[in-house]
Amino acid sequence: MDTSHHDGHEHTAVSTHREGFPWKDIIGLVLSLALTFASLHIVLTHALPIGALITAIVVLAVFQLFVQLFLFMHLTEKTGTRSNIGAMAFGLFVAFTIVAGSIWIMAFNSSSS
Repeated sequence: MDTSHHDGHEHTAVSTHREGFPWKDIIGLVLSLALTFASLHIVLTHALPIGALITAIVVLAVFQLFVQLFLFMHLTEKTGTRSNIGAMAFGLFVAFTIVAGSIWIMAFNSSSS
């Protein structure tokens, strides 16, 4: 005779594997491609004056950032919120350092020629 308690419910760990078709990923991919090709199009066709062109590219880049964060990097998931913030802060620091360093190098290079 089995003396173990069995109530008919299986206790399993919650799986992070998503079931079904990955619509979020497909939408993110399509949006990313559309934003990238929109930027490429406005640059190659010279559709805008230089000031408007730079503004348009920055706006499209910001949209691209949000698409990446929310659809691919799962920023809105509840697990690991503290680590997400730390990773974001470090990523922003690295991006700022690369951009600022590149601008500084280009400015120094053009003045020394």
